Amino acid sequence: MASYRKERDSMGEMQVPSWALWGASTQRAVENFPISGRPVPAEIIHAFGHLKAACAEANLSLGKISQAKARAIIRSANELAKGALDEHFPVDIFQTGSGTSTNMNANEVIANHAAKLKGKPVGAKDPLHPNDHVNMGQSSNDTFPTALHVAVAIEMQQQLRPAMLKMQRELNKKARKWDRVTKIGRTHLMDATPIRVGQVFSGYASQIEHGIRRIDRALEGLSELAIGGTAVGTGINTHPRFAGKVCKELSRRTKVKFKEAENHREAQAAKDAIVDASGTLKTIAVSLSKIANDIRWLGSGPRCGIGELQLPATQPGSSIMPGKVNPVMCESMVQVAARVVGNDAVITYAGFGGVGSILELNVAMPLMADAILENIRILSHVLDAFVDKLLVDLEVDRKRIKALLEQSLMVVTSLAPAIGYDTASKLAKRALKEGRTIREVALEEKVLDAKELNVLLDPARMTEPH
Repeated sequence: MASYRKERDSMGEMQVPSWALWGASTQRAVENFPISGRPVPAEIIHAFGHLKAACAEANLSLGKISQAKARAIIRSANELAKGALDEHFPVDIFQTGSGTSTNMNANEVIANHAAKLKGKPVGAKDPLHPNDHVNMGQSSNDTFPTALHVAVAIEMQQQLRPAMLKMQRELNKKARKWDRVTKIGRTHLMDATPIRVGQVFSGYASQIEHGIRRIDRALEGLSELAIGGTAVGTGINTHPRFAGKVCKELSRRTKVKFKEAENHREAQAAKDAIVDASGTLKTIAVSLSKIANDIRWLGSGPRCGIGELQLPATQPGSSIMPGKVNPVMCESMVQVAARVVGNDAVITYAGFGGVGSILELNVAMPLMADAILENIRILSHVLDAFVDKLLVDLEVDRKRIKALLEQSLMVVTSLAPAIGYDTASKLAKRALKEGRTIREVALEEKVLDAKELNVLLDPARMTEPH
């Protein structure tokens, strides 16, 4: 039979599970919000660990708290940051929009963990009081947006950016490897003029490179932290140098550059930096969906499709068709892209005035946190899987590429400057009608001599300006 202990908050007494390190305020939130069954993302909790430790360091240096209490906070907060206390954070995503319940959850867990380490009763608020000591100089209204920025910045810099660089390197490798392989280009899903396979993959690599630059720009916006604004961005009940010290300590702890918000009212009343970062993730998702979709089109077949690329087989493609293999890694990436775009819509809506951003505070931050951190997580993972399971072993079918190139009518484009658009058009129409190549029809009609025709119809020559 489950056992409970009694804890109190400003509203009265609550029954808390004996094993739990959270207190009355958290238990009240657990009972108030039985909504999704999904707690606030662990990345937010770990960011709170870093933040509470940094706040204790700042308060200690400013003479606001004793060394013993500061060290007790830091010791327990470090456990939060490492993920060792994740099980003690049960509050649902769909809670108070300021994240007050999660901030108090962190305050209570740190205080109770410190009590446990000191051999004191859990809930005794000795040696630490969750509000007076752990939350000193802070408000939920500046800690949750700070933890949100910290968590998103860490994940973008340490997870997503390396995954993007990994994909960029592999795409560049393929671009170099296949730079002399000329294929037919396609626009509107119809034959166009030739292009080198290396050029195609250099375009994909450039999309990823631009995505990395967008991440770096988003990180600049995320680097501004709301901490120090307390309740409404005015800094009531905190030291004027508190925020700067916290940001410096957070930068040291996380290896991500942070600074105090230029304007605390903006930092708390709106979450534009999160909306902007989400837009970056959406753009990356759009880039990835284009790359994945192109590769599955170019690899379609194996006999009745385009078949210019040979995708590595990763798993059986059908429960009824023996031997069928599908472009599953491409499909995974396209589905991730769809989810990211959907989550971006959620984040945008949560940032709207009158929905999330109302007067002096955004009140949809836990929802934003869940959506944007999921986007970073699934993008990072699908990038790694796509590179490892598909790109590394991707090959070209040179025989198929050559055969399709020779059949193309659009190579006639290279003749237009010499014989005119109308004559070139007539050649293309006759070649299509008779099922012949442009070279065959052009030689027969003697529009140019064979030597000049050979130069102009050289596919590689058509892939560069001249």
